[in-house]
Amino acid sequence: QVWPVESGGGSVQAGGSLRLSCTAGRTSSDNAMGWFRQAPSKGREFVASISWNGGRTSYADTVKGRFSVSRDGGSTMYLQMNSLKPEDTAVYYCARARGSYAGSDTSQYPYWGQGTQVTVTS
Repeated sequence: QVWPVESGGGSVQAGGSLRLSCTAGRTSSDNAMGWFRQAPSKGREFVASISWNGGRTSYADTVKGRFSVSRDGGSTMYLQMNSLKPEDTAVYYCARARGSYAGSDTSQYPYWGQGTQVTVTS
């Protein structure tokens, strides 16, 4: 399996939490991975990324302190989202990077999942 598959989206009230998961196959353990999101009528924006071994993470300013990205040492990545706000409503995409380290540039990620909807109600 090369293409990532997301799960865990849903609807939650503001202030609540959700945990997204992404699996990208056994061979993804050497690759960085990232989360992006796209709200209606907006472009795709970076949320967080994690290096191949989990030792380096990066976050968008809009989610820093509320979201946490992790991976299990293999092919599964997680995004723990706390203190959710209505403006976090979007389709969340998991992406697998070409290299061992990656940031916010979408061109670093050749493999993308289909996305999972996250809706935060006020």
